[in-house]
Amino acid sequence: QVQLQESGGGSVQAGGSLRLSCAASGIDLRDYRSLCLAWFRQVPGKEREGIAAIDTDGSARSTDSLKGRFTISRDNAKYILYLEMNNLKPEDTAMYYCAADRPFHCNPQPKSFDYWGQGTQVTVAS
Repeated sequence: QVQLQESGGGSVQAGGSLRLSCAASGIDLRDYRSLCLAWFRQVPGKEREGIAAIDTDGSARSTDSLKGRFTISRDNAKYILYLEMNNLKPEDTAMYYCAADRPFHCNPQPKSFDYWGQGTQVTVAS
């Protein structure tokens, strides 16, 4: 089964940018290409929030409130999922997770995904 590992998190000042990566292993290229991939984030004590999902054809669906600042993309040849985050705000501070699966609809809904990474922390200072 696919294993996922996030990287790229860290501390940044408000207004700054980060690019998160999610590397996949344990899967061949044909199977990886067939996956819906997504990013989520979670703050302690709150539910996991969907950010964006990207389908097998590269089409993406993003949470309205984050559109324009967060961009999801995938490089199938490298088995990597990306999340470009710009103009970061203190309220973006959270643990960020990537996920993979083959849901009927490729939307950033946590219940649709069975495969998760361990998360990478993003902290935005004001």
